[in-house]
Amino acid sequence: MTERLRRWSTVVVAGAIVLSVTAAARSAVPGAPAAPRLPAVRAATLHERYEANRRFLAESRDAAQRLDDTSRSQVLDRLAAPDRQFLTVSTEGDGLAVEVFGDLAGADRIAVVVPGSDTTIDTFDELGTKSASLNGGARALYAEMRRTAPGTPVAVVAWLGYHAPRTMSRDVAENGRAAAGGSELREFLAQLRSANATAPVALVCHSYGSVVCGSAVRDLDRASRRQLSGVAVVGSPGMGVASAAELRTDVPLWAGRGAQDWITDVPHVEVNILGRTFGFGADPVAPSFGARHFATGAGGHSDYFLPGSVPLHNLALIGLGRDGQVSHD
Repeated sequence: MTERLRRWSTVVVAGAIVLSVTAAARSAVPGAPAAPRLPAVRAATLHERYEANRRFLAESRDAAQRLDDTSRSQVLDRLAAPDRQFLTVSTEGDGLAVEVFGDLAGADRIAVVVPGSDTTIDTFDELGTKSASLNGGARALYAEMRRTAPGTPVAVVAWLGYHAPRTMSRDVAENGRAAAGGSELREFLAQLRSANATAPVALVCHSYGSVVCGSAVRDLDRASRRQLSGVAVVGSPGMGVASAAELRTDVPLWAGRGAQDWITDVPHVEVNILGRTFGFGADPVAPSFGARHFATGAGGHSDYFLPGSVPLHNLALIGLGRDGQVSHD
């Protein structure tokens, strides 16, 4: 065992034995309203779902205010803004939220942003910097796609449809959350077809979100495979496979990593320790993996969606299906 792998194994074992040093997941607000009964996702029901979730968020904000939970009430107040469109929302625990930018039913191109660890309903809007939050990244991608192709109707989905692990927890080194998230993502892609059956869909997967995407893509149904136009992973610890061929898809798989991304130092291995599997397999940017590489510049782990940046522009081109215009390192 190499020294690098030995150090990684020690960290993983410690994470598997000790309790997480992060704050415990938040419980639902006592006295909070029941989740709304929503119609199935269809082009004709999108507005109804947006309105129902907006009311639910406002009522949940009011419940948090009554309990003097200032931080949660402020979060919910932002999410309940009249210009926001949520297909799905849950305020239980770390929460779930699926937000749409643009006209989902009328789009000619759709991109779905799948986030990584530490993404919760409380960090949905702000995680470190605005562009590093799920909302900020998806919003920036939507703006860049519109700027790049002003005549093309596009939509971007910020998809927190799974319970992302915390960075300082053993879950972040295992694939359990990713497997559950992959199942949810496959279901969501099927729902998208009910809202828009013709627009090609690109997956943009950040960090642990790339493990979720790998789990989802491996087992997509035939209709979802036909609608999928591409998969782009950035800052990836691995996709849970040894090579792109194991994803069993013919669509382009893109991989990028910024020069200052700390994920470079994470060994891309799978290790069985005490009967549990840790790590996510081969490095997607390694030549042997079989992914297409795109330029990501000198940024770090949270810089892929910075407005005006090289990686953001390339992700927009991938979302638009303009593969021939993507720049390379």
